[in-house]
Amino acid sequence: MQNNCKKLEAKGHTRKQWAVAILANSTALTYGLQCGWVSPMTKILQSDESPVGRPLSDSEISLIAGIPSLAAIVGIPILLYVVETYGRKKAVITMALFQLICWIIKLCPSNLYSLLVSRIFCGLGAGGCFNIVPMYIKEISQDNIRGTLGSIFILFQNVGILTMYAIGGYLGYYTVLYLVTAIGVCIFVMLFQIPESPSFLVNGGKLKESFAAIAYLRGLQKDDKEVQNEIDSIKREDDYYKSIPDITFFGIFKYQAWRRGFLIMFILVVAHGANGVFSIINYASTVLKNSKMEISPELQSLAIPIFLTVGIVITMTIVDRLGRKVLLGIAFAVSSLAFATLATNQLLSDCGWATPNWLPIVVILLAVCVYGGGVSPLPFIIMTEMFNFQIRAKLIGVLVASAWLMTFVQLVSFTAVSNALGVEMSFYMFCAINLIGAMVALFVLPETAGRTVEQIETKLRNEKNDKNSVI
Repeated sequence: MQNNCKKLEAKGHTRKQWAVAILANSTALTYGLQCGWVSPMTKILQSDESPVGRPLSDSEISLIAGIPSLAAIVGIPILLYVVETYGRKKAVITMALFQLICWIIKLCPSNLYSLLVSRIFCGLGAGGCFNIVPMYIKEISQDNIRGTLGSIFILFQNVGILTMYAIGGYLGYYTVLYLVTAIGVCIFVMLFQIPESPSFLVNGGKLKESFAAIAYLRGLQKDDKEVQNEIDSIKREDDYYKSIPDITFFGIFKYQAWRRGFLIMFILVVAHGANGVFSIINYASTVLKNSKMEISPELQSLAIPIFLTVGIVITMTIVDRLGRKVLLGIAFAVSSLAFATLATNQLLSDCGWATPNWLPIVVILLAVCVYGGGVSPLPFIIMTEMFNFQIRAKLIGVLVASAWLMTFVQLVSFTAVSNALGVEMSFYMFCAINLIGAMVALFVLPETAGRTVEQIETKLRNEKNDKNSVI
């Protein structure tokens, strides 16, 4: 496959793969805007001039922040049904439609319930962001640029958060909504231009359309030999999986490689979902307001999406060369150290010890940077590479739902735990979770970059052959 990629690079081009990946990943821009919306709007929603007619309580703000994560769990099976029945393209368009409905509802006369309904639609769209889009990117891209194209999603998400933090603190409530709704409309319309996944077309017996899709994406003629070779490769894989019995979700666990791969990824996505940085992103102004530096909380908060973006830009330049395993392990380890430092600093400060005023901000920005560059994107890139076409949708759906559930628990419980036990206890818990993630990534997770599914499964079995393997 890697040799084929080199030949394709020499004869064709990757420009259209980049263009299609950017369009598909544009749903992440809207998702980022929705992620960043809570922090700058909290002050408005809790003021006497709140657009809902009354100031909202801390618990109501926590519910508004956390309910998309719960709704995403419902959105995952809906979008998985669309992606398996109607195709990857229509699933991505459906995501964009849910996101657009979220903004439109917010433009209508507001109360707490309408805000919650709008955030539910935000979650329904977000339910496919971390499985449908990476799945689509994997199936339209060449091996040698897949990691980079897959990382665009997190880049766009971070740009969306940065944009919302930048405009949310300075523009009016409804002015912001009109701007982001216009962006959502443009994204929804442009997504009709992306091609269907070649793998889905071959699976549906649409060979003529699959030739056209591959030729378009690779910058080649439809009768080019390399296009034929790639279609043949996809068709062989498709024929093989159609020739064996359909496997149920629980039947997957009969096979050692799949079972072990799922358990590894389950631990990693739980660590991702409960990493702690997502709480900082949603409650940025609140988390940073205790700093004694002469900087406004809003300006401090603006630094968060900037460092998220810096992290993913760094990752995009090295992920296909350095690999996924080491990057993810380092990201979790640095996050663990950062939260341990934050917790200890807070504990010492509460005991009356003098601590540097700048330390919390610097450590938070470090944690945010490695989250944006490693903890956030890499588990979702890895899971699309670890599992084959036959089981990919089933396992990824469960894994992403688990990540969203942990994110919801983290967001809803962060304020309550911090108020009851102190914010330092929340940070120590995040430290322990990230430490577990680092150990699994560095010592258990197999490398997936540049390797076939068969090679990855062999590594998961820790042996060359296994009688229970179907590969």
